[in-house]
Amino acid sequence: MSSPSKDLKEVESALRSVIQTLIDGQEGFKKIGEQLKDEALKEYFLAESLTRAQFRGVLESILHQDGVHDVKESGTAVGTVLRAWGDIKATLGGGDSSLLATAEEAEDQTLETYSNAVDSYMPLPVRQVLTTQSAHIEKSHEFIKAARDTKK
Repeated sequence: MSSPSKDLKEVESALRSVIQTLIDGQEGFKKIGEQLKDEALKEYFLAESLTRAQFRGVLESILHQDGVHDVKESGTAVGTVLRAWGDIKATLGGGDSSLLATAEEAEDQTLETYSNAVDSYMPLPVRQVLTTQSAHIEKSHEFIKAARDTKK
């Protein structure tokens, strides 16, 4: 059986990884939302940016409750690359379809990160939070994919 400190470190590591991905999502949704031409999609993306910030806040609170006080995080290198790629597409006139494809790719990464976190050791209450957030992100992924398909 694992020691409590080893379990706590595993939970902390998994949650920090998810938080970094949520930072990417928050920034990415905001940036793409500002570039979309379709007003309904723009509104959805900006709202989803706020949702990612809320998810992040919940996970940071969990870490604080577990005694982790330094939760200053930044996004991931992959997220930075995807945002830069989205900027290039927007600059070159790729349009909404191209931006949606970038967002869909980022959502794939987010879902993978959540899956990895849930597959690691996780106390049940934290696992439930991650599962609920992941279900929301899966619905977002499906929405973005459907929107992209209509823009082709």
